[in-house]
Amino acid sequence: MYIHERENWTNFIWDSYKLSPVLSSVRHLQGRLLGRMESLGFDITERATLESLILDVVDTSRIEGEFLNPELVRSSIARKLGIEHAEFTKTPRNIEGIVDVVLDATQNFKQPLTKMRLFGWHNSLFQTGFSGYQPIDVAKYRTGGMKVVSGNFGREKIHFEAPAAERVPHEMEHFLNWLNHENSLDLVLKSIIAHFWFVTIHPFDDGNGRIARAILDMLLAKSDNSKIRFYSLSNQIFKEHHRYNDIIKKT
Repeated sequence: MYIHERENWTNFIWDSYKLSPVLSSVRHLQGRLLGRMESLGFDITERATLESLILDVVDTSRIEGEFLNPELVRSSIARKLGIEHAEFTKTPRNIEGIVDVVLDATQNFKQPLTKMRLFGWHNSLFQTGFSGYQPIDVAKYRTGGMKVVSGNFGREKIHFEAPAAERVPHEMEHFLNWLNHENSLDLVLKSIIAHFWFVTIHPFDDGNGRIARAILDMLLAKSDNSKIRFYSLSNQIFKEHHRYNDIIKKT
């Protein structure tokens, strides 16, 4: 039985006794790092934010097996952030698209996450209407089943089967309502729950992982209450992707 097949599956529970010290430590480190960043001056803060965002864009794509040119990513982010002396370099649509998503998530973290904003992110990722050579539904929820599968043809292994397509609009309405109106949770904890909740629904034909990590980044920026980025979760997830996949599979 998958978690979404359980009754009231989104009534998540956790062990506060074990989790509270970890969250307190994370909050302490966030405060120390942000304070240090702000004391270093605008130029260094701007540079650190640029480098963190480059890692986010490159590694959220690497997790999906897509390898982007870091220098083209740098040019795109620097241009969009208006960083001085950024050279204009023509960048491919796939790079521009993921850069737009990451920047919108981290720089506009105070804005609510609506269905149309999500659809805009999805459209940015798949501007051609294709995922590789496969046509997909873009800027709309999936209309078919969704399985996470590995292995060669004829020897596939199913790791996860997402909720049926007819459930997706209701599940996403519930998720977005919670995301925009739940204000009692610690924002780091909320970012974790949101990430897991979204990847469980798997609402799109493709791009679910990248959008889930954008949601994670958005809530972490909100937890920092700052557009300054001084760490990259996508970079850390990429480094520990086997462990990350094992945890997702178990839950």
